[in-house]
Amino acid sequence: MKPLLTVRDLTASYGAIRILHGIDFDIAEGSVTTLLGANGAGKTTTLRALCGMIRRSGTIEFDGQSITRMKTEDIVRLGIAHVPEGRGTFTSLSVEENLDLGAMSRRYGSDIAEDKERIYTFFPRLKERAGQQAGTLSGGEQQMLAVGRALMLRPRLILLDEPSFGLAPLIVEEVFSILADIRSDMGVSMLLVEQNASLALEFADHAYLIETGTIALSGTGAEIRDDHSVRNAYLGY
Repeated sequence: MKPLLTVRDLTASYGAIRILHGIDFDIAEGSVTTLLGANGAGKTTTLRALCGMIRRSGTIEFDGQSITRMKTEDIVRLGIAHVPEGRGTFTSLSVEENLDLGAMSRRYGSDIAEDKERIYTFFPRLKERAGQQAGTLSGGEQQMLAVGRALMLRPRLILLDEPSFGLAPLIVEEVFSILADIRSDMGVSMLLVEQNASLALEFADHAYLIETGTIALSGTGAEIRDDHSVRNAYLGY
């Protein structure tokens, strides 16, 4: 089966500083892929490069179409949604207004209300707080809102950057359970950056380990999770 996303020889830089040094990876449609590695290895940079947020080169194909030279807004319209680290909600707007903004780039709008109700079935707490200012939500609720807003795009691929960051363990468990339901019910592919390697490997079908801007190792989530030498050498647990 042809991958939904194909990345070859991807490099990315901040000014004169190169962070990614020619990485290759694929994402199968409907799958969860995780990028693991130490802080500063290039995981977040990879997500930003895929979205066109930083200078990059190489080959990025989404469903067979080259997006390497596309602008961020065009990439979003193709169906790639990004949930950045720190949630990125519009704190002065209500929950419902945040969700409406998630659908702004869609080429069609007749089903927005229906999609919003679907998001509320995944996140009932958001429906309870639909009129509440986003900045007054708890950290877990803001993370749920960030994911819900991304889903309003009707994405085929969602990029998740540290969804467990700053959350209590029980909330993390709840968020990842909902992500599993979203994948199952909507068939959305996911690329996950997650510092909690054990959690990420339990959740992901495939994993890539990034070390100083290069791919050091790849395998199924189960293969890497069960290989004690790999975990000790690269993941520290």
